[in-house]
Amino acid sequence: MSFRTSRPLRFGDCDPSGIAYFPSYVNTLVGVLEEFFAEIGAPWKMLNTDRRIGTPTVRLDLTFVRPGFHGDQLDFALSVRGVGRSSLDLEHEVSAAGQLLWTARHRVVATSLETHTSLAWPDDLRAALETRLETANA
Repeated sequence: MSFRTSRPLRFGDCDPSGIAYFPSYVNTLVGVLEEFFAEIGAPWKMLNTDRRIGTPTVRLDLTFVRPGFHGDQLDFALSVRGVGRSSLDLEHEVSAAGQLLWTARHRVVATSLETHTSLAWPDDLRAALETRLETANA
């Protein structure tokens, strides 16, 4: 079951020609990931402050298909493809008006904010993540 959300492509996300500036996409993607964690019951403020767990990106592979333009409504679909001991593998599809703009393969890792080393997903987080696990289409 994909997590879905939408966001507008704003003026500040674009270069002078009105085309999306790719670093803005990455910043927006982080916000989508933060929303996903909140939806599964693990808001980042709670993870960071109370549980002292971080979720840094360790791999991100973006593929751009067509440009996005100022004013586009971006539709994000985030799919959980794998849950490891400490890793989380995600795939993102981003579209506007039904047209695919870009995709991403993304790995984050649970880390201790005290030691800055990886740690196993706590049982409750693992269970929440595994309920969203999808198998890859062949």
